[in-house]
Amino acid sequence: MPRPPAAALALPSLLLLLVVRTPPPTGARPSPGPDYLRRGWLRLLAEGEGCAPCRPEECAAPRGCLAGRVRDACGCCWECANLEGQLCDLDPSAHFYGRCGEQLECRLDAGGDLSRGEVPEPLCACRSQRPLCGSDGRTYAQICRLQEAARARPDANLTVAHPGPCESEPQIVLHPYDIWNVTGQDVIFGCEVFAYPMASIEWRKDGLDIQLPGDDPHISVQFRGGPQRFEVTGWLQIQAVRPSDEGIYRCLARNALGQVEAPASLTVLTPGKGEPWAPGTGGTGGGFRTSHVRARVRVRAHMGAHASMAFSQSGTRGYRRPLFPVLSPLPTCVCRPAELYRHPPAAIPTSGS
Repeated sequence: MPRPPAAALALPSLLLLLVVRTPPPTGARPSPGPDYLRRGWLRLLAEGEGCAPCRPEECAAPRGCLAGRVRDACGCCWECANLEGQLCDLDPSAHFYGRCGEQLECRLDAGGDLSRGEVPEPLCACRSQRPLCGSDGRTYAQICRLQEAARARPDANLTVAHPGPCESEPQIVLHPYDIWNVTGQDVIFGCEVFAYPMASIEWRKDGLDIQLPGDDPHISVQFRGGPQRFEVTGWLQIQAVRPSDEGIYRCLARNALGQVEAPASLTVLTPGKGEPWAPGTGGTGGGFRTSHVRARVRVRAHMGAHASMAFSQSGTRGYRRPLFPVLSPLPTCVCRPAELYRHPPAAIPTSGS
């Protein structure tokens, strides 16, 4: 039997190559439906990988799934579900970021600044935001956090004791700081307390048997709720401090279940008793020399509210007074005392500049 020519054998392969490599018509475009809005490479990946026959005995068992388990894209094997705050797939038919776990749902995060062009991201969010009391006596922000803790400690048999926070004695979340300042300046102590039932805050000074402010006109006390749920914040402000104001001040928080306290000291320095300003140091006279002084600025922002500032000594010299008025918003500042004095509040150099 005669053999076919080589050209005849190569013809089918050539036709197959032309079919595969022939580009689509110029006018052909994908449909503008939801599928077109997905990532193209994700669609190609999904189309190129089909689901094999399901064999559950060949599936690997996932471990450490704090949000529970969900089926994979083929609906065959189990995999770990996404935790609260992780990216997720808004389209249930997609399977790229993954699916949210128990008591979670995928939502667009609207917390970004849309005016700056930020695109909202789909994140897993807990369906309920009600706090719960766990059987371990701890308060959990919502059911999702309690379930995470229960799966992380399976031997604890953690369950919901009752809706709402656990009753407990107060806890001081932010304690007052020690402060150094010079006479004539204002100082402020802050104290942030968590408790349920809600706590009351009072201020006292060691050596005095009265609750501040008493009848002292240059001492004032202020309270507000927050910044978090079941929290209260209190401030003690002393205007134009005097040497007699020096001492230990205490933030006392109490409710029906107990009482806690946090102390802080106030050290008052008197101008004129230290070394005078050296020429060329940028001083204004009548104060202390700061050639061996470093300022440390403590800033604690309460959800956009006020911050506090204090100076501490790193050498053997004195201090300069704080530039900012008490109870004013402060930027984070990493600078020397002279820089604090030279720049107005709006022009303070920050750590990012």
